[in-house]
Amino acid sequence: MSESSADDLIPDPVPHFAPGDVVRHRRYGYRGVVVDFDLGCRADRDWYMRNRTQPDPAQPWYHVLVHGSALVTYPAEENLLPDESGSPVNHPLVPHFFEFRHDGGYERNTRPWPGWDAPSADDPDE
Repeated sequence: MSESSADDLIPDPVPHFAPGDVVRHRRYGYRGVVVDFDLGCRADRDWYMRNRTQPDPAQPWYHVLVHGSALVTYPAEENLLPDESGSPVNHPLVPHFFEFRHDGGYERNTRPWPGWDAPSADDPDE
């Protein structure tokens, strides 16, 4: 019988939002579209300690393109709500990642992400 630690018994957090979901920040009110998420905070300690509220790092954190700007934020899940407005998000990177759906959400397009080179068949470890 193998030994297990308490960490093995705690399930990974399940993200409430997915890439393409439009969200609203609970505290600051901005709208944006989720590009990606991390199952826990991946920012370095200095960044985390500068964060005004320091939400629990052991929850999903999201990369969000902010409407009406060129900003990308990294909020914790507890600070996000679904945005039900159905309005598109105006951000210069949206067309690089998504196609707008008629229901107000976004669907990943087939364009490579800016600055990302897809691994070739000659690079099996990438």
